[in-house]
Amino acid sequence: MDANVRSGSLQRVVAWVIAGLFLVGFFWHPVSMWTGPILAVWFVLSQKPLRGFLWMVGFGLLFGLAGIVHTFRLTVGAHGLAQMPDFAAAVLIPLLVGVLTLTIHRLLSPRLPGFVSTLPFPMAATLAAYLLTFAQQPAGEAGARTFLVSWVVALVVWGWNLEFREAKIRAGTAALVLVLAIRAVFVLIQHSSGMKLPSEMNTLEAQLCLAGLIVLAIWAMLRKDGRQPWADRTESLARMRSPFTGKPLEAVREGRRETLTSASGERFPIRRGIPDFRSPQDLSGDNGKYNHVYETIGGFYDDIQRVFCALKGFDLGNHFRSYMNRLEVKPGDAVLETSVGTGLNFQYLPRGVKLTGLDLSPEMLANCERNLRRWDLEADLCLGNAESLPYADESFDVVFHVGGINFFNDRAKAIREMIRVAKPGSLLMISDETEKHVREVYEKQPGGMWKDRKEPVRPPVDLIPPEMEEVQLVELRDGDTYTLTFRKPALVGAVLS
Repeated sequence: MDANVRSGSLQRVVAWVIAGLFLVGFFWHPVSMWTGPILAVWFVLSQKPLRGFLWMVGFGLLFGLAGIVHTFRLTVGAHGLAQMPDFAAAVLIPLLVGVLTLTIHRLLSPRLPGFVSTLPFPMAATLAAYLLTFAQQPAGEAGARTFLVSWVVALVVWGWNLEFREAKIRAGTAALVLVLAIRAVFVLIQHSSGMKLPSEMNTLEAQLCLAGLIVLAIWAMLRKDGRQPWADRTESLARMRSPFTGKPLEAVREGRRETLTSASGERFPIRRGIPDFRSPQDLSGDNGKYNHVYETIGGFYDDIQRVFCALKGFDLGNHFRSYMNRLEVKPGDAVLETSVGTGLNFQYLPRGVKLTGLDLSPEMLANCERNLRRWDLEADLCLGNAESLPYADESFDVVFHVGGINFFNDRAKAIREMIRVAKPGSLLMISDETEKHVREVYEKQPGGMWKDRKEPVRPPVDLIPPEMEEVQLVELRDGDTYTLTFRKPALVGAVLS
C-alpha cells in the first residue's frame, strides 16, 4: 500500500476495538443494549422507509428467535392453542412498536436541521416505552433514562454520518451534556432527600414526547428542502440539452411539479429536484446489471468503504486526494462528474465551483443529496446515462469520472461524451479499479456477478481519440486503481465526429 494512503496504527487499533465491541454485542447483552440500537438507527436511516421497516421486522424476528421460542413454550406450549393470541401479542406488539419507533425517526430526521435531527428517536422511544409499560408488555421502560439512552444512540449515529469532525457536532454534544447534568442534579436531589418519583411523571414525560414529535413532524413538513426550482437555475438550464435530440430544454411548472421540455415535445420529469433522462435501453446489458447492485447497496455504500478502509489501515481521504489533485480546478469553474454516485469526490474540490453530477441510480443520487446537505454544498443532479449526457457541447470547465466505466455498455461512447461537453483546453480524468483489484476483491464477493467476464478490465487508453493531448496513465494504491488524464485540444476545429 502506498505510504500516503496509510492511516496511523492508533487509528487502525481503535477501528478494530470498535468493530470488536459490535461483534461482542451480538452475544453479550450489556454491550448489545448499546450496539444493537446504534446499528438499528444507522441501518434504518440508510434505507427507504418501507424497506427499512420490513428489514427491521425481519431482523427482529431473526435475532429474537430464542425469546420467541421461550415465550411460545410458556404460553402455547403450556396452555394450548387457546393462548395463541396472547403469544402473538407478546411477540408482535413490542416488535412492531420498536420498529415503528425507528421508522418515525427515519421519516423525520432527514428533514430536520443539525442536532435537532437526533430528537425524533429518543422522543419516539420514550413514548413507545410508556405505551408498552401501560399495556404491560415486556421491554417497556418509560422515563428520562429511556430518553437519554436513546438520544446518545441517535447522537452517535449522527456523529458517524458527519465523520466526527464537523463543527455542528459541538452543538449537539453540548446540548446532551447540559441535559445529562440537569438529570444528574435531579437524581442527586431525589436520593439525598429520599423523594420518590411520582408515577404521574412517566405520563407527563410521554405526553411531552408526543407533543414534541407532533411539533417536529409539523416542522419537517413545513420546512423547505432548499432545492431551487429549475426555472430559477438560469445558468444550469442553459447547459441542459435533450440526450436524444440535442435540443435545448426549458423548465415548465405543472401544478407543484416541474418538467423539462424541448421544442420538439420531449418531456423529462423532475422528481425531488432531479431531472430523469433515462430510457429503458439505458438499463439494459451491463448498465442494468450493475445499476441493480448500486440500487441495493446505495444506502450503505459509503459506510462499507469507511469501515473496510479503517480496518485495513487505509486513509480514504488521502486516496481521494491522490487522484482529485490531478484535476485543474479553479473557483468559479463549472465541474461535471459522470457516474457521480454518492458524491464523495465533491468534498475534495475547491469551494466556489459550480457542481453538476449525473448517475444512473436513483438510490445513489438520493445519498448524494444527503451528503451534499451534510457538507453544505449545492449541485445540479440528474438521472441519466453517462453514454448520452444531457448537456450542451463545451459546457464544462472540468469533466471527470471515477468508478464504473469498467463495466459500461459502451465505454468509447461515454468517453466521447465527456470530451464533447468539455470546453477546449480542458483536462479530463477517468479513474477506476484495475483488473488486479477486480480479481482479488470483486470476484470473491458472493453472487458471482464479476466472474466469467468476457475480457479482463483494462484502462481505456486505446479508446482515447488520437487528437487528445497529454495522455497520461498512472496506477495508484499499489496497482489497485488507475487514473487516466488527457487534455482536449484548445484549437478550434479539433472536433469529434
